[in-house]
Amino acid sequence: MKLIFEKSVPGRHCSLLPACDVPEVKLPASLQREVKPALPEMSETDISRHYTELCQQVHGVNCGFYPLGSCTMKYNPRIDEEVAALEGFTAVHPLSPAADQQGVQQVLDTAKSYLCEITGMDDMTFQPAAGAHGELTGLMLIKAYHQANGHFERTKILVPDSAHGTNPASATMAGFQVVSIPSLENGCVDLDALRAAADEHTAGLMLTNPNTVGLFDPNIAQITDIIHQSGGLCYYDGANLNAIMGIVRPGDTGFDVVHLNLHKTFSTPHGGGGPGSGAVGCKNILKPFLPSPTVVGEEGALRLEQDNPQSIGAVKAFYGNFLVVVRALTYLMTLGKEGVPEASSNAVLNCNYMMNHLKDVYDIAFDTGCMHEFVMTLANLKKEKGVSAMDVAKGLLDNGIHPPTMYFPLIVEEALMVEPTETEPREVLDHAIAVLHEIYQTAQSDPEKMHQMPLHTPVRRLDEVGAARNPRLRFTF
Repeated sequence: MKLIFEKSVPGRHCSLLPACDVPEVKLPASLQREVKPALPEMSETDISRHYTELCQQVHGVNCGFYPLGSCTMKYNPRIDEEVAALEGFTAVHPLSPAADQQGVQQVLDTAKSYLCEITGMDDMTFQPAAGAHGELTGLMLIKAYHQANGHFERTKILVPDSAHGTNPASATMAGFQVVSIPSLENGCVDLDALRAAADEHTAGLMLTNPNTVGLFDPNIAQITDIIHQSGGLCYYDGANLNAIMGIVRPGDTGFDVVHLNLHKTFSTPHGGGGPGSGAVGCKNILKPFLPSPTVVGEEGALRLEQDNPQSIGAVKAFYGNFLVVVRALTYLMTLGKEGVPEASSNAVLNCNYMMNHLKDVYDIAFDTGCMHEFVMTLANLKKEKGVSAMDVAKGLLDNGIHPPTMYFPLIVEEALMVEPTETEPREVLDHAIAVLHEIYQTAQSDPEKMHQMPLHTPVRRLDEVGAARNPRLRFTF
C-alpha cells in the first residue's frame, strides 16, 4: 500500500471548507511561510478510499482474537461509550461553578465508592492518566508518608524480578533505590530473600498478584507481613485486576496502596496512546497525602477540595481523564455485584481452558493452575528446531490472530504470554488452540517455513531493529 504522499497528484484538490465569511487578515512577513506546506494533493474520493484501505488493514478486538498478555485487550461494551458521549459529560467545563458540576462530581464519588469496595481501600484519586503514572503517584504517597514521620532513611523499594518493567522504573523516578527480589522455581516470591532484604531502610514493596506469570502467590499474607514488620508499606500493582475483582480485595491481603488501570480492566478501548486512567486507592494512613483536588461532601452537595497541607499536590490538570471514569462506572453498574466476580471467573476459566489444551505440545513455564494469563516457553522448540517465540507469533498473524506478548516476563526464556480475557467465547478459544497446534506441527515438519511467516499479511516480516535504529519519519517529495 502506498503512503498518502505517494498518491498525491499535482493540481488535484477537493473543496471541503465553505468560503471565508470574515475579513481576511494578512500575517506579518516574519510569520509567513517561505514555501507552501508539503501536503498531499488529492480528491475527496482518493482520501476516503485511502483511509478505508488503512482501516481494513488494522487488527483490533472488533476484528479477531487479541490475546496480548498483561494488557487485557478485551471487548468493551458499547453502552459504556454511549454514556461517556452524553453531552452533560462532554460539554462540562472543569472551571465551571461547583453547582454546575454536581453530576460530574457524583460520578467521581460513586466510582470511588465502588472501586474502594472492590480493592479494600479507604479513599481514591482519579488524577493519574495511566498505569505508570499511577505507580509513580502511589510511590509518592509512600515517600510522603515516611518523610512526614521523619523516616528519611527509608530509601529502598523491593521489587520481585518477575515485575512489570514499569515498577522499577517508577520507583527510580520517585527517587528510591530498587532492590530486586528473586523468584522461586514455582514463579512466586522467595520469602527468605525477601526477609533478608527487608530492613530499616525499606520504604515499601511493589507487587503484582496474580503476578506476571499468571500465578496467585499463596504466601501473599506472609509477604505483606514481612514488609510491615520491617516498617515498610505495600504497594499493589492492580493494572490488570481481571482475575480477582469481586473475589479478592488487595486491601484485605495487607496492601496499603493500589493503582488500577481503568482503561484495561474497567472498559475503555485500549490503544492509540490513550486516554487512560491509573486510579490510585489507599488506606487511611496515606489519605492525607492524596493529590489535590479531592471530592468532598458539604451540606448535601459535593465540591472539589483544593487545600490539603499534606497533599503531594496535583499530578494532572483538574481531575484526570474524567470520561474514562464514566466508562468504568458504567461498566461496573452494568455488571453489578454479581457480574463483577463472574467476569473474573470467566477470565480465569478461559485462561485455564486454553493452557490445558495447549500443554500437550507447548511447554508451560509454570505448569500449575493459572489465573487470567499463562506463559509458554519455546526454549526447547528453538533449541531443537530453531523456531523462536517470534516465529510462532508471526505464524499467528497469518491466521488473523494477534500475537501474545513476546519475550516477557524476562525470567522465562522464549516466552509467549497469553491472556484470553473474559469476553471471548469457547469457539474463539478452540480456533486459537487449533491454530497453535497447526503452527507447532509446521515447526516440526518445516522449520524454515516458520522463518518466512507471515506469508499473507499486507506486509511481510519487518526488520524491527533496523526500523528502530534508522527510523524514516519524513517523506521526501
